[in-house]
Amino acid sequence: MLRRLSRIVVAAAALVAASASSPAEKKYTFALVPKATNNPFFDQAFAGCKKAEKELNGKIKCLYVGPSEEGGGDEQAQIVADLIARKVDGVAVSPTNAPATAAALAGAKAAGVPVLTFDSDLLDKDKEPRAAYVGTNNYDIGLNIAKLVMQIKPRGGAICIQSGGAASVNHNERMQGIRDTLSGQKSAEPPGERLAGENGWTEVAGCPLYTNDDFAVANQQMEDILNRYPDLDAFTPTGGLPQILPDAYTKTAERVKDRIRSGRLALVVADTLPVQIDLLRKGLSSGQVGQRPFEMGYKVMYFLLDMKEGRPAPHDPTYTGLDICTPDNVDTCISGD
Repeated sequence: MLRRLSRIVVAAAALVAASASSPAEKKYTFALVPKATNNPFFDQAFAGCKKAEKELNGKIKCLYVGPSEEGGGDEQAQIVADLIARKVDGVAVSPTNAPATAAALAGAKAAGVPVLTFDSDLLDKDKEPRAAYVGTNNYDIGLNIAKLVMQIKPRGGAICIQSGGAASVNHNERMQGIRDTLSGQKSAEPPGERLAGENGWTEVAGCPLYTNDDFAVANQQMEDILNRYPDLDAFTPTGGLPQILPDAYTKTAERVKDRIRSGRLALVVADTLPVQIDLLRKGLSSGQVGQRPFEMGYKVMYFLLDMKEGRPAPHDPTYTGLDICTPDNVDTCISGD
């Protein structure tokens, strides 16, 4: 009996000592700020964020906050400024309007708030507030879109590029990748030089198109440009913009399905969300060049935790890879999360 009491006392003393030397760990709140919460691309980033939260077993909270629709970036910039003022423990943001976001982040360092960008970055001159970019090599998205286009239309032709927004760094880098690859000439900076006959490629009047990530606008633009140029050789959205509304997209794409199938129209679109892969399977696109948003949302949480606990920031940039999907590999082209 005495031996048993002795063991209990020793065990209790050890527990007290352990508690004294290991105070309750702080729970960090890390904000994941998308361009818009109505975009299924960012739904996947949020899912990755929540997976990290679950794995870390209460050590972090994933705060998902952003504009309901993208717009011009002012609302997102205000959200970021508010997060900094509240001194959340860390911020990962996909800037809609790079200069506006940079201005909103100006006080982050003084407030002790580590910052990462994901999906889209700040301009080179404004990168000081953030530690690193985590996401896609956006130039390579454009490069791979252009490679698929060139496989279908090796002699060149008339092209229209559709972009999310003129102030979006990621879309401008993708456009530069398309233009540089088709022309065979490296341009000095995004969005690259307008195609005017290089390697047989010419951008038609009225393009590039800018949607401000409004999915209805993206579909209307697509319908209008294909009607205006019935012999257009290539249409290349730099984001999944029109395909996010699959019914509207299908209505337009069905009209040119024979041209897609025959190779007369190269319709190659960025991103590989499930709805987009379904459209590819149905023959309503020529190819998809996809990012890995789940991985972005997952990794930035771990990186912010590292930074908050005094470990080094991630390598800048940290790229998350691409998935290149065509009708031939549509069932195997997506990398697992």
